[in-house]
Amino acid sequence: MEKFFSVIRSIGLNRGPNRWIGGVCGGIAAKLNVDPTLVRIIFLVLALLPGPAVVFYILAWILLPDSATGRILLESWLRNKSVS
Repeated sequence: MEKFFSVIRSIGLNRGPNRWIGGVCGGIAAKLNVDPTLVRIIFLVLALLPGPAVVFYILAWILLPDSATGRILLESWLRNKSVS
């Protein structure tokens, strides 16, 4: 599992500090060097259309590292579960 999370971190896409919910749109905006509002509008339009936009957002929230801490939610959850 460590290699999986290392690969995710090596992509260079993080959940950004400019966040409304999980920071995914802010992180994508930072990576693309565009306004986060533009990314949010595009996501909302995609979410209204039939398709996997909401699922993609949730997966990104769980898999992308936080820009401030580098913490990946899934990795933390798995570590806490293995401690129990």
